[in-house]
Amino acid sequence: MKRPLALRLSAVSAALALGAAAGIAALSMPAASAATSGATGYATQNGGTTGGAGGQTVKATTGTQIHAALCGRASSSTPVVIQVEGTINHGNTAKVSGDSCNTAAGVIELKQISNVTIVGVGGGAVFDQLGIHIRESSNIIIQNVTVRNVKKSGSPTSNGGDAIGMESDVRNVWVDHVTLEASGGESEGYDGLFDMKDNTQYVTLSYSILRNSGRGGLIGSSESDLSNGYVTFHHNLYSNIDSRAPLLRGGTAHAYNNHYKSLNESGINSRAGAKAKVDNNYFEDSKDVLGTFYTDERGYWQVSGNVFDNVTWSSTGSKNYPAGPNPTSNTTVSIPYAYTLDAATCVPDVVSRTAGANTGLKVSDGNCTPQTPSPTPTTPTPTPTTPTPTEPSGTNLSIGAGSDGSSKADGTSYGNVRDGNMSTYWSPSGSTGSISIKWGSATTVSSVNIREAAGSTGAVGSWRLLNADTGAVLTSGSGAGAISFAQTSLKKITFEITSSNGTPKVAEFETYAS
Repeated sequence: MKRPLALRLSAVSAALALGAAAGIAALSMPAASAATSGATGYATQNGGTTGGAGGQTVKATTGTQIHAALCGRASSSTPVVIQVEGTINHGNTAKVSGDSCNTAAGVIELKQISNVTIVGVGGGAVFDQLGIHIRESSNIIIQNVTVRNVKKSGSPTSNGGDAIGMESDVRNVWVDHVTLEASGGESEGYDGLFDMKDNTQYVTLSYSILRNSGRGGLIGSSESDLSNGYVTFHHNLYSNIDSRAPLLRGGTAHAYNNHYKSLNESGINSRAGAKAKVDNNYFEDSKDVLGTFYTDERGYWQVSGNVFDNVTWSSTGSKNYPAGPNPTSNTTVSIPYAYTLDAATCVPDVVSRTAGANTGLKVSDGNCTPQTPSPTPTTPTPTPTTPTPTEPSGTNLSIGAGSDGSSKADGTSYGNVRDGNMSTYWSPSGSTGSISIKWGSATTVSSVNIREAAGSTGAVGSWRLLNADTGAVLTSGSGAGAISFAQTSLKKITFEITSSNGTPKVAEFETYAS
């Protein structure tokens, strides 16, 4: 009799502990690296998926900084590459507001945006109990990250319990070299690891690990949600999953060179007219790995080159239509993109050496041998010549106003930025921080001048200028000096330093009406 998922996980943990006690060394994980190569599968169609290629690269170590990078763009479609390192969790993920974003606390919210890459770098990126939600968005790449233990019930909750969830008119998403994992099934508070619904199309999941969950993922939330599809799954490991690997309602999916191990109840569940092309996969120690299950709304499949190693099959009956024990095709599926198949017999080995986060983004060469892809060549963009902004004129509105900030280094003061004295200054307690000017009533401002203290010129790196009344980003850029923006009436304006070259020292934060 099959044990509940939570008990199976306990057994796995015990086995790992026993191995450690016996002196079996754990494999060390190579350092994560930035994105290379390009999208594959259905993500190459419909114009392709390039994410934030060609845009600014921003480093983030918190969820709030990820949201800030989205909100700091000139528009919701301005390309950006967000390099993430460290643990992202509820404690460091707040809502950030701006014209180029629509974020929320307690989840990484990619809503109503496009042209974004999120990639783990350095020591790796872990989204702990915090899901990634993609909604009404397009041209998104998520690469080299781990998302774990996202719950829909219990505490804390995030993203409806999905590790990565997509819904509502999503197009062109490539998720690559990620590790998605839970610690149980629905009764333990978890939902799907990789869900798509409500008109999500042109998605590829490649070289990834999905494990220890009751539900792998779905394409379509109900038998009437049939506008999803054109999804590719290749070189992934599904391990210790009860069902939905994936559940496919309507639409078309292509699954090739995946390793399915310990699918405990069912695997690829094609139903409601869906079509699945299933090529050169390795199914191991599993049950009912392909068919239509839990419904009489039948789906279809085209199979070739698969290995079924210790796979058991149930009997055909009401709402249960397994493809085995001798799976044969009942449809044909035309694939519009080029791809190379590894032999199914080598899939467990090549997937074990390439799939998941922190594996060096290795891929198969098509002959069962892992390789590190070369970065896609790019032509350097000429540095534009930007005219030096004219220093503002008129009355410095900061004199006589108030001020505050996020932090201050010893011996510095918020008030030093509005005293008209270049020999005094404010510094954050670290390499980044924010300083604000505030008034008792609404004041019209259209330009500021950030003056660095003597000896620290060039220390201010990238920054955002915020309407602190609303959280809206007025403008963003890099380097201190004169900054102009659309005339705005506000009570508080914030200069937020998001990167620096040394210790920033702001002597004066001048504000002007024109």
